[in-house]
Amino acid sequence: MTDLISRARHFATEAHSRINHVRKYTNQPYQVHLKAVAQRVASVTDDQEVIAAAWLHDTVEDTTATFHDIEAEFGARVMQLVSELTDVSRPGDGNRAKRKKMDRDHLAAASPEGKTVKLADLIDNCNDICKHDERFGRVFVKEMAELLTVLQGGNPSLYKKAVEVNTKWLRQFNLQGTELDETELWVPKVTAQIVHQHKISRRFVQLFTAQDIAEPLVSFDSGYSNEKLAELTTSAGVLVIGVREGGLVKGYLRAQTEPKGVQCDTEIKPFHPAQVVTGDTRLAEVIGILTKYEFCFVELLGQVSGVICREDIQKPEARMWLFGIITMIEMFLLERLKQRPDCDALIETLSPSRLAKARELYEERMRRGHHCSLADCLQLSDKAQLLTNAQQDLSEFGFETKGEAKKTIKELESLRNHLAHAQDIVAHDWPQIARMTHRMDMVLSGS
Repeated sequence: MTDLISRARHFATEAHSRINHVRKYTNQPYQVHLKAVAQRVASVTDDQEVIAAAWLHDTVEDTTATFHDIEAEFGARVMQLVSELTDVSRPGDGNRAKRKKMDRDHLAAASPEGKTVKLADLIDNCNDICKHDERFGRVFVKEMAELLTVLQGGNPSLYKKAVEVNTKWLRQFNLQGTELDETELWVPKVTAQIVHQHKISRRFVQLFTAQDIAEPLVSFDSGYSNEKLAELTTSAGVLVIGVREGGLVKGYLRAQTEPKGVQCDTEIKPFHPAQVVTGDTRLAEVIGILTKYEFCFVELLGQVSGVICREDIQKPEARMWLFGIITMIEMFLLERLKQRPDCDALIETLSPSRLAKARELYEERMRRGHHCSLADCLQLSDKAQLLTNAQQDLSEFGFETKGEAKKTIKELESLRNHLAHAQDIVAHDWPQIARMTHRMDMVLSGS
């Protein structure tokens, strides 16, 4: 294995392992899928950068890695391939059909090498999904058929194999010749019910926006030497500076600390359209951008004037917003538990220590004259455990297994605790923040 491919394998494996990323149906480490895709790509090409991109194809979309990280480690071409393989749609762009069309159009413009990696990815995903989940499989194979119409430029043998796999499952599900039915699309019921039962208005989601956490983009005229820019960056105490040409900010330079001091990039980077938002853009969209890019830039009157990085999610406005979402999820779980006729009996199934803690809190509240029920005194994990013990409840909440439900609730608890105790949420909880806001935004956008 070449050094580049070996480094890509290590980078991808570490990135997915850090967030405990596993395959949904088999619970295998996620690198099992990455290896399968990379091996399939390696069977049709010996291009090291393409094989490296196969290992890295999900890192920006699913982990804390950004396009800048990929470029810094593996070069511009590998980064470009990963960019071609990363979805460009956002939840706010419309329903699933509209978002899928945006992503399909993005792939249509991809290089033949990018399409080759996508074909390998589709083959592995199709077999895995359709073997384990017929309901979603019926949706996936139709969407895959539509994707294949723009992937003919990929490797011919992989294209043929992808068509064979897709046709096999279309026949198995008796779906040949049918159109994609929006009613078949799966939306996690737990989140939808949170929205409906607690009447979470769009006003709450839009309460905090990009302009609430953005910092001014410090900018300088072009023409300064790199040393002078580094000096100006140090004095301004910023990580990124805008570069003006003709009085307008046309691009930016990153600053990074090295053993010799602060150094600036030598090449001015243009603003990617996907990085630029307006001041009233919702925080959910900002978080989505920051999962892929180091910086999100804020535009005012057609001019980039602000910048947001992940560390800005530590600000009070964003922390309050995140805490509010978690609180609403917990309120929903409580109401669902109270609605069950066997609520009291369910509570009795908790472990003695958890039950004792709830009763202690209940007695203290009653002593203070606060009317409540024992269910009101349960912890978030207790409520979730009681509501996901039965397979029917698991399915209703959008979980395949108890393990998946337990992991999700544990992540929510961790994030809530870090928020409550003013701890660093970016270093510890970024993947959870990204997943939670993405899911909530999808439901609130009606998709």
